[in-house]
Order: sequence, then C-alpha cells, then structure tokens
Amino acid sequence: MKEQIAQIKENAINEITEAKTLQELNDVRVKYLGKKGELTAVLRGMGALSAEERPIIGSLVNEVRDSLESEIQKNESDLKEKALNEKLEKERIDISLPSTKMKRGSKHPINRVIEEIEDIFVSMGYDVVDGPELETDEYCFERLNLPKGHPARDMQDSFYVDPEHLLRTQTSAVQARVMMANEEKTPIRVICPGKTYRRDDDATHSHQFGQVEGLVIDENVSLADLKGTLEIFVRKMLGENSKLRFRPSYFPFTEPSYEVDVSCFKCNGKGCNLCKQTGWIEILGSGMVHPNVLEMNGYDPKKYTGFAFGTGLDRLAMFKYGITDIRYFYTNDVRFLNQFDRKDV
Repeated sequence: MKEQIAQIKENAINEITEAKTLQELNDVRVKYLGKKGELTAVLRGMGALSAEERPIIGSLVNEVRDSLESEIQKNESDLKEKALNEKLEKERIDISLPSTKMKRGSKHPINRVIEEIEDIFVSMGYDVVDGPELETDEYCFERLNLPKGHPARDMQDSFYVDPEHLLRTQTSAVQARVMMANEEKTPIRVICPGKTYRRDDDATHSHQFGQVEGLVIDENVSLADLKGTLEIFVRKMLGENSKLRFRPSYFPFTEPSYEVDVSCFKCNGKGCNLCKQTGWIEILGSGMVHPNVLEMNGYDPKKYTGFAFGTGLDRLAMFKYGITDIRYFYTNDVRFLNQFDRKDV
C-alpha cells in the first residue's frame, strides 16, 4: 500500500504542475482529495489492514494530503496572478483617447444674481448677513414699525404658523435682528439676501421669492448717500447707461420713502411693451430709516440716521436675463438652466 500511496503522490504532483487554468487545478484537487478521490479511497480501505499497519498508513496518507494541498495552494496563487495580469492586459485603458462628454450642473440664475450683488456691495464695504426664514411677529413686523392690525399681517398675505410665528414676508426682519444684536450701537452697513414668502402665484409673482435688502446706519447719513449707492448698484447690475427716478411712496419703516424706477434697458427709455410705453421700470423700494424703527431697535434717532432699500432677486434676474415667467426659476428644467452657462456674467 505504501507503493500505491507513493504512486498517487507522484501522479498528483505531476498533474498539479501541468495544470494551466484554475479549473484544471480544481479538477486535480477533486480527483485526488475529493470525497471520491484516490487518496480518500486509500483511507477507506484501511479497514483491511492490521492494527500495526493502520497508524503507519494513516500517517503517511495525511502527510501526502498536506503535501498535495500545499502544492495546489502554491500553483493556485500563481494561476490567479497570471489570470489577473491577462485580464489587466485585455482591459487596458488608453488614457489618450477623448473622454465621453459628461453632463454637469449649471449655476442657477438667482444664485448668479445673488453673487453679483454681494460682490458689488462687499466692494463698497458692506457685510452680508442672513437670518431665520421662520420669523417672529416681533421682528417681522413690530420692530419695523408695523403695529398690530396692519394689512401686512392679513392671513391672505402671510403664511402664519401660529399667532406669533410666520414665514418671513421680507428680509427686513434681518435688519431688525442686526440692529438688536449690535449692543454697542455702532454704525451698520449690511445687505441681507434670502428667501421670503407671500401668498402669490402667477407669471410675475411666486409664493416663494428672493429679496435683498440693504441697511446703513451712521451719523449724518442723507438721501444723497442713498441715491449715490443705488446708482452704483443699478449701473453695475443693469448697465452703465441706466438712469434712476425716485417717486415718493410709503413704507412703514422708512420716512421719507421712495419707489425707484430704472430707465428701460430694452428701449433705452423710448417706450416699449416691457416698460408699458413709459420708458421706466419699477425696480426697488427705498427710503430713510424711520425714527421709530431706530428707537425701537436701540438707536438714538437724534444722533443717528440711516437709509434702507430692497429689491426682488427674481424680478432683478428677470430683467437682467430677459425671463418672462417667474415660475421658470422653480421648474428645475436643465434646458432652462444650461443656457445661462453661455451668458457673459
């Protein structure tokens, strides 16, 4: 039986060495070491041996088994490495080939306008601040000189969560927070871009829209400062030839208050369908900060004056890019968004 075991070992090692693939190697493993393999058959025939021969043959079979498993493992490692190299060679990528064109995102026109506005005012020394979109009645209305019973509190105009909380209807609430947070009551120069909410939904209005408001508080601030600031802003946003027109108006938090029109950038003031033949387009509201607002937020109206202004980001983007329907901004249509990559902004 020893000769039989030696012959099995010799044959198995030869076949292991000659195996060229992992499948051939596995076939050799099954042939000699499987449940019905030749070496396993030897173990099953040990019942016919004497008690003295059994341990000797059993030890020899185990030794041969360990030897074959070691050879198989070694050859298997070599075959796996060879197969991997062949696969890598077949799947080699030519990095000099042109890449497949990948779809990419596009910056939203509202974000483009926000960044441009921020750059303009930061260059003039303003800080950019923000605040919560879920606002309290106190900051959204009361600290802006809008007492209880004012029409702006009407449930048809505002989204109330409860009697004391609502989605802010204007970013002016951030101005009140900035004034209150400034405990030393030093001068302020800030702009507040952000989302606001009102109950509107048509081609030129949306229930959610963007606003940017500015606030300056210091000693000896005048209407001339407001006018000069807005002229710089509008000319950089809409063109150097833009002209401004101030019309008296009313806002609870400014006195005096003004609606500001810009000369129509489509017809250069001659009159067209965009400006309704007037030559002017309303663009923002502004005015000198009301003394009541200064006092309610801790500033001495006898020492400090200031101005405030606000405009709609959506409206400004519509004018800048010639967009006819405000709802386009919220459709997430890639065809609409991609065209702004081609615009020189």
